[in-house]
Amino acid sequence: MSDTGWLDANNRYLAASLQWLRLTLTALVPGDVGDAPPVGTVGPTPGLLDWFKGGKSNGAPVGQVALPAPSSANLLEQVSAAREAAARCEPLPALLQLADRMGLSDFERDTLLLCVAAELDPSQAALCAAIPGCRGYPSFALAMQAFSDPAWEALSPHRPLRYLRLLEINQPGTTPLTAAGLRADERIVNCIKGLNVLDERLGLLLGAPLADSGSLSASQSQVASEIAAQLHLGAAAGRVPVVLLLGVDDGSKAAVADQVAAGLQRRLYRLSLADIPTARTELETFARLWQRETMLLGVAIHIDAGEWESAGHEQASALQWLLTRDLGLVFVSVRERPAWPLANSYGTTVSKPTPAEQRDAWLDVLAERDAAGDHAETAALLAGQFCLSLRDIDQVAGLAEQTAGPLPPQLWRQCCELARPRLDLLAQRLEPKADWDDLVLPAEASSLLKQIVTQVHGRYRVYQDWGYAQKMTRGLGISALFAGESGTGKTMAAEVLANALQLALYRIDLSAIVSKYIGETEKNLRKLFDAAEQGGAILFFDEADALFGKRSEVKDSHDRYANIEVNYLLQRMESFSGIAILATNMKSALDAAFMRRLRFIVNFPFPGLPERKLMWQKALAPTVPSEGLDFERLARFNLSGGNIQSIALNAAFAAAVEAGAVSMPLLLSATRTELRKLDKQINESEFRAIQSGGRS
Repeated sequence: MSDTGWLDANNRYLAASLQWLRLTLTALVPGDVGDAPPVGTVGPTPGLLDWFKGGKSNGAPVGQVALPAPSSANLLEQVSAAREAAARCEPLPALLQLADRMGLSDFERDTLLLCVAAELDPSQAALCAAIPGCRGYPSFALAMQAFSDPAWEALSPHRPLRYLRLLEINQPGTTPLTAAGLRADERIVNCIKGLNVLDERLGLLLGAPLADSGSLSASQSQVASEIAAQLHLGAAAGRVPVVLLLGVDDGSKAAVADQVAAGLQRRLYRLSLADIPTARTELETFARLWQRETMLLGVAIHIDAGEWESAGHEQASALQWLLTRDLGLVFVSVRERPAWPLANSYGTTVSKPTPAEQRDAWLDVLAERDAAGDHAETAALLAGQFCLSLRDIDQVAGLAEQTAGPLPPQLWRQCCELARPRLDLLAQRLEPKADWDDLVLPAEASSLLKQIVTQVHGRYRVYQDWGYAQKMTRGLGISALFAGESGTGKTMAAEVLANALQLALYRIDLSAIVSKYIGETEKNLRKLFDAAEQGGAILFFDEADALFGKRSEVKDSHDRYANIEVNYLLQRMESFSGIAILATNMKSALDAAFMRRLRFIVNFPFPGLPERKLMWQKALAPTVPSEGLDFERLARFNLSGGNIQSIALNAAFAAAVEAGAVSMPLLLSATRTELRKLDKQINESEFRAIQSGGRS
């Protein structure tokens, strides 16, 4: 039956039920039943059926159901027969479906009809008022008087009428429950009328049904199939388990939940942990209304509880309590299985597609746009550096197509842009400008930096094609320590790597991340690493000494929690799949256990005389006018590369003010200022010697 056909049938049944109810109530009014509406045209108030249907139907007068002309004695029987005939449609009328799904008895169903009729038939109030003992509104007492087989248990708070909030009870003061006024819940009235939509009170808390969250890879589809199998087993045993979706990638977990729900013909709604009510009465109302919706609509809920560990006690307690209730199909997205017991649950880890699946997806994207080309190397490079879902890959491909230029570089750039919005909130983004020619380092340090670049480019071949990913128990990312005094080129080296790899560079000041509040440091670090897992950025941890010093012997609780922070960071670095660089001024403060977990240790020594000379030569931009510079003599000053850059910049500004060129006197003046800033002793004779050399 079409939707329109079912609505017509539902309205006919509802009109017949209202006629039957009106005759039943009329029989309770003192006087002759013959006072009822004329035989053959028994119906609700004029125009009611027309309002239901939006127009006339089946030839009957508006607002009436065509009946044979009975005698007044069997009028109620004829109306009952017409009601039963109207009920024989497929699917069943909404009232009968609701009664079946919620386990209502005939008495409870008719009591609900009595309350619904008060909303649909304005004349019912006057009819009820004419009944002895009735005050003009529906009540349990009136239902027990009007309907056959009344049951006291229908009044129980554990029966559906009250437990599922099908009725609202107005019981002021000492009014007995049986005499209290009853009103059908608006959501139930709409449902019985045929308008079956989510309760507005729930809609204020829940996100809209998830749109298509993208296709799943083969490995993710396998996880979805395993979840569906567990749900079927649970349903057969009489209790559907809560599905715990474990892992860090919210997008993949949402996609898996969406596919499972779609396979079970459930509409999936989202609920954030922060939106769960904490007041017990509100939480109880939410749970009961949601239970009602699972019976009316066929819905499922996906609770995003990824931050439950750091949530307040009230929020976490509300989540725990909510998951003990029978809420139908429930997915809970968490990073790890909660420590508190959850009896009826099934947990599974949801990850992004495997590197091989990502490579195949990149191959499909590239081949679709250039079928003749060989894209194996590009696909392997993208899959080796970035960890994306299939939906992310499609999104990147769409954005890259809209940009002019060769496709592979545009794909790389768009991949880097994916993680930028989240990382911009957590770290300082640096614009890398330095390249290999700007670096002045010993050969060993330069070689190590180039090895980092080489390993990034060859990650897919070594880890996947050659099978090292199956052998390694630690993460597949690249971690490096840059050790050296301030100004020796650590930040510049990070910029060179970012430029060489075409990745974004984010600076994290660990001294700012370390919190005095227990647990906050781990929370800050977790957010940072999670945001960078897509692989589009280099994380450059400056001031690593704030957290990476020697783990102290535990003497008090502060020492214990400080060591927990260090251990957590070491754990995250091992599992991190991207590139993390740590900068420290005190390599000697790092303990041996920490050093073993780093793949590269690059030493940045204080520059000697030849290195300083080269730094002075590179300090001034090629377009800066200069005259009479003696780099050999300038290199005699014991300064780091950072100090030299600062001196050159200050001298350039001084030359600009004089509208002249950078000269030895200007450089010497800026050098003297820099030395004073560093609280270093100034040998004026050395300055005079250099000045005389500069004038010769």
